[in-house]
Amino acid sequence: MNRRPKARILTFAALALALAIAVGRKPFSRSAGSEPPPGPQDAIYAMLGASRAGDVEAYLAAYAGQMRASLEQSVRETGKDPFSRYLKESNSAIKGVALADPQPLGDREASVRVEYVYQDRNEAQTMYLEKDAAGWKITRVDGTERVKTLIPYGTPVE
Repeated sequence: MNRRPKARILTFAALALALAIAVGRKPFSRSAGSEPPPGPQDAIYAMLGASRAGDVEAYLAAYAGQMRASLEQSVRETGKDPFSRYLKESNSAIKGVALADPQPLGDREASVRVEYVYQDRNEAQTMYLEKDAAGWKITRVDGTERVKTLIPYGTPVE
């Protein structure tokens, strides 16, 4: 009977020590609970998530400038519900997305190469973003180029 309380105390002490070590290893440069400000990649992921969900308002919020104006015109012409369905359908074939590190183009501009993985192919395009008071927004997108893949998505491993 005497061993059980000792084992519990030793287990508790070991867990407390592990917790203290983990807490002690956190960087001191940030205050507790703070995160780095959203970057260009976060804006692209937000756009992709909104597109996947068919959330037209959130999708439009990811864009700025002439690109946003063009998208808003498309929404007015097609209607919000059909545009939402279009967003969902255009994303249904995408199996994955890979984003390269942002390339600074100035103090408030960056470009990011985005590669879309489909069942039978990969496609890539470069997105250009600008930072404003609300964060990073997509302002321009290059045309899509097909990327040669050595092993297609879903190929069984032998």
